[in-house]
Amino acid sequence: MTGRPAPAVLPPSLRVWLRLIAALAALVVVVLGVLYAGHSEPSRVDRWVIQPTADSVRPPWRYVALSLDFLGEPAGSAMVIMAAVAGCLLLRRPRAAVFIVAGVGMTVGTGTLLKHLVGRTIHGDGNLSYPSGHAAFFTALALTAALLTTGRLGLGRTAGTSLVLAAALVAGAAMGWAEVALGAHYPTDVLGGWCTALAVVPATAWLVDRTADRLADRMADAGRRERR
Repeated sequence: MTGRPAPAVLPPSLRVWLRLIAALAALVVVVLGVLYAGHSEPSRVDRWVIQPTADSVRPPWRYVALSLDFLGEPAGSAMVIMAAVAGCLLLRRPRAAVFIVAGVGMTVGTGTLLKHLVGRTIHGDGNLSYPSGHAAFFTALALTAALLTTGRLGLGRTAGTSLVLAAALVAGAAMGWAEVALGAHYPTDVLGGWCTALAVVPATAWLVDRTADRLADRMADAGRRERR
C-alpha cells in the first residue's frame, strides 16, 4: 500500500487558488522591497495611514499592543509554536507538527533575509524594518492553523479559501496594528510581512506534503521488499 500516512497539510481543494494568491503576494513583496530599498523615512502611503513613529497608543490599548508584540518576540513565538506542536502530536498528526514549524520558520527566515536585502530602517540604521517579522510570523501561524482546520473539516474550495484568507487578514491586521501603534514598523512593512507569509506558507505546505509522501512511499517499498 502506498497511500498517504496522514492527511495533506495543503488541502487539494485550495491548491490552485493558493498558488495564485502566493504568486500575487510574492509580487507585492518584491515591488515594495524595490520601492523602499535603503529608505529610512515613512513613505507617502505610510503617512496617509498613520504617522508610524508616533508611538501614540495609550492604556489600556497599549497593553494589548505590547501583548501582541510579545507573541512575535523569540520567547513568545517559541511558546506559541511549542504549544501548537504539542497539540498536533497529542492528536497524532506529526505531519501537521512539521508543517507548523517549517511554515513559520521558513516565513520568518525569508523575512529576515529580505530585511538585509532591502535595507529599509526605522529609528536608526540598526533597525531593519521591511518586511515586518512580527506580522509575517503571526500571519504564518494563522495560515498554518487555517489550512490544517480546512483539511480536518474537509471544507470545500469556497469555504476553505474564505477561512484561510480571513485568518490571515485578522492575524495580520491585529499584529500590524500593534507594530505600527508601538512605532516599531511602517504600515507598508506590515503589508510586506503579511504578503511574505501568504507567499511562503502555501509553498512550504506543498513541500512538506511532497517530502512526506515520498518518504512514505519509500518506507512502503522497503516493507514490501522485506516481505518477499
